[in-house]
Amino acid sequence: MRLLLVEDDVMVASGIKLGLSDAGYAVDWVASGERAVEVLEKETFDIAVIDIGLPRMDGLELTQRLRKAGHGMPVLILTARDALHDRVQGLDLGADDYMVKPFEPRELLARLRALLRRSQAATSAVLSF
Repeated sequence: MRLLLVEDDVMVASGIKLGLSDAGYAVDWVASGERAVEVLEKETFDIAVIDIGLPRMDGLELTQRLRKAGHGMPVLILTARDALHDRVQGLDLGADDYMVKPFEPRELLARLRALLRRSQAATSAVLSF
């Protein structure tokens, strides 16, 4: 599975990327919302993990832009912002899930698996009766 990680903190991104790579994900990392938009114009990903606190274009605006542009891949917001308002806003703007830092890596992996299962079921070419 190919994953886009959008995180501006190098140390956090390195740890997440290492953990996800060890779990079998092919991880592309970008440090800004603008760069994520550029990459998504050329590349296809199965899922995105987006931080809210990005420079210039925050993760909420990025998520909203992705949805308006028709990107249907699952989006998991991974952020330090834990207020109810932030969680609701993130989900309302198009995120499929919302996780607060600090987090347990096993939970992140489980949530990613769940999001991928749901997205694959929605796009399956197999019809059953």
